[in-house]
Amino acid sequence: MSDDITTIIFEHPLNEKMRSWLRIENSLIQINSFSAIDSLPTALSFFRAISEFIEVLDRGEIRAELLKELEKRQKKLQQWLSFPNVDKAIVTQIIDELAENAAVLSQAPRIGQHLKQDKVISLVKQRLSIPGGCCNFDVPALHLWLSLPQTTRDERLQSWLTGLLPLQNALNSLLMLIRQSDTFKPALSHRGFYQDSAEEGELLRLKIAIDHQIYPQVSGHKNRYAIRFLPLDSENGTVPLELPFEIACC
Repeated sequence: MSDDITTIIFEHPLNEKMRSWLRIENSLIQINSFSAIDSLPTALSFFRAISEFIEVLDRGEIRAELLKELEKRQKKLQQWLSFPNVDKAIVTQIIDELAENAAVLSQAPRIGQHLKQDKVISLVKQRLSIPGGCCNFDVPALHLWLSLPQTTRDERLQSWLTGLLPLQNALNSLLMLIRQSDTFKPALSHRGFYQDSAEEGELLRLKIAIDHQIYPQVSGHKNRYAIRFLPLDSENGTVPLELPFEIACC
């Protein structure tokens, strides 16, 4: 993280769908951070991220949810085209992007199936829950795979990442629209507490100055939420009587 950053954005989902999407997004960010698998530590970090990603995918009908939301957003944007003072070119561009993502996602193979069927991933995944369970005598196939030419491993890595693009592009488009659906507004907590109505919101976003070294603990749902602000140093840190921050309910 850059030393120039003065604020940090915290996000909290207000429904189960958004909770699942944010977890998938987080897993995809981790997975895509690997440009190469060139050592055992790198391999174990990558396969652990892949394993968590597969577990999240298995908890719901992600493709159906995304396609439904893509259609819903397209219809809403189509209505915007009839509003005065709307930049129709930008709105049309977004509609076309959503439609393209929906078409690609609907035609793609089952999401994550290429990862579940991969023998290297399957062998490693079985051992990750065992402390120290990925030694070369535990998973000799991984030891062999790591000894293959780097170009061979790069090609396999790229095939794994490419298979996730239909999901990744659709999810990124939706989350971008949701995050941009509301702007940050100034707010003030009293004695480390703040609450308000969510008005059918899906995602709560908080912007707090890093210098405060304070983080939010959020509880709530689509109609109402409450925020408790806590110091990073639980023993010596303090929360100001009034804490200024910014909030967006998307």
